Amino acid sequence: MKTRTTFAAALLLIAGTALANPPGPAPDSAARLDRLAILLDLDEGQKAAVKQVFDEQAQERKERWQKAKESQTRPSREEMHAAREKMHKEMVEKLRPILSDTQMKKFEALHEGPGPFGPPPGSHPDWHKQDKPE
Repeated sequence: MKTRTTFAAALLLIAGTALANPPGPAPDSAARLDRLAILLDLDEGQKAAVKQVFDEQAQERKERWQKAKESQTRPSREEMHAAREKMHKEMVEKLRPILSDTQMKKFEALHEGPGPFGPPPGSHPDWHKQDKPE
């Protein structure tokens, strides 16, 4: 029970921090891009093209956030999920001509799992099973 309470408190703290900061490029976005370039074995041309796609998406997220802030409306959870899914699909379509088939498979695998390129840890439907003894 204590673990769940601690986890809930940490989750609330993280959520509050995330809501307080506008979306956009992460402060360490260059490091993330370098790591992705290593994991996917990108050449310099691919790395520049991927950076451009990521920068465009960051700008779009920033514009959406600013628009919501100005209108003082908050989208529903379903709307946010749909927008996130749409942006992911658009990003994948923009990356297809840049990446080889092998690189694209690796990229999709990275985005499926937890970590800096995929969903946050704990977002899996079975995350709550981690606290239960087996």
